[in-house]
Amino acid sequence: MSNRMPHLVRTAAAAAFVLALAAVPAGPALAFTGGNHENVTRAALSWEPATLSAMADARKGAVNADDHGGYFLIGPLHCDNADYLAPRHVEDYPRSRDEATTELLACVRTSVAHFRNAVRAADGLVDARGAVRADQSDLSTSCTWQETPGPAKCDVLEELGRSWHPVQDFYAHSNWSDRAAPGAAGIQNPPGLARTGVAPFFDVRRYSGMDDAAWTREARALVPEDLATGCYPDFDSAGVKDGDCTGRVTHNRDLNKDTAAARRSRTGDNFDRAVAGATAETIRQWNDFRAELRAAYPDHRRGERMICILTHDDPAASCP
Repeated sequence: MSNRMPHLVRTAAAAAFVLALAAVPAGPALAFTGGNHENVTRAALSWEPATLSAMADARKGAVNADDHGGYFLIGPLHCDNADYLAPRHVEDYPRSRDEATTELLACVRTSVAHFRNAVRAADGLVDARGAVRADQSDLSTSCTWQETPGPAKCDVLEELGRSWHPVQDFYAHSNWSDRAAPGAAGIQNPPGLARTGVAPFFDVRRYSGMDDAAWTREARALVPEDLATGCYPDFDSAGVKDGDCTGRVTHNRDLNKDTAAARRSRTGDNFDRAVAGATAETIRQWNDFRAELRAAYPDHRRGERMICILTHDDPAASCP
């Protein structure tokens, strides 16, 4: 697979974040529940309606598959447990910067793995000459999102949905784009980074073409000192399930912007900034996936036809 990411795509993604931030309406917004993942995904994609619903639907969409069943309690699928406070904010925080970054990179690794899987699964959408395989691109029977083999289009959508869910959650669960409340920073008021660009360590397409150890080293160096996501009582990357997150920056109390009513959301426009960040990130990830399909499957314009299949409800008619 190609590990290239054109400068134009990087620039467009950063610009998309700023534009999305400016475009988010004031007032109440939907939560980072399935409904908000749906809104973010629909805002990012210009797909035909049935296919878009298969990806985005609040209850049955691929992008929400990680919020069902046992997946909900796996922290790296939601960018949880990367909590940290520097010594200038609190003495003897129970987690080091390195430990927090390890949890964040476990989240990135999840997205990278599913991206790779999606590129491989796309090979089943067309035959060797680039013709649409109708039996592999039909959504008349609902996809199941159970990580079991199905029609190629279902497989690609599921892998993309599971790749995008963590990166969307990152903006709601971290202090990347938000601001702290007035007053001193501390465990219940972590510093906000107020970033207006997409996170550089979610360069999923680039990392998908690199050795895991190499991209992990590169990504680790890009994590800001004060970046944090909240501790949540789910399983971290080592399989440890913290029960109460005592003495740590928590997801529920301190940092999440999963709903407009959450405490962190009520500081300024923090909730809107989380929505804008997740939307711009999804745009970047979809653009990068399209670029990877074109690079990985150039013969007979197979990659181009794969993109058509993934965005159209009747590929046999729409993607000759």
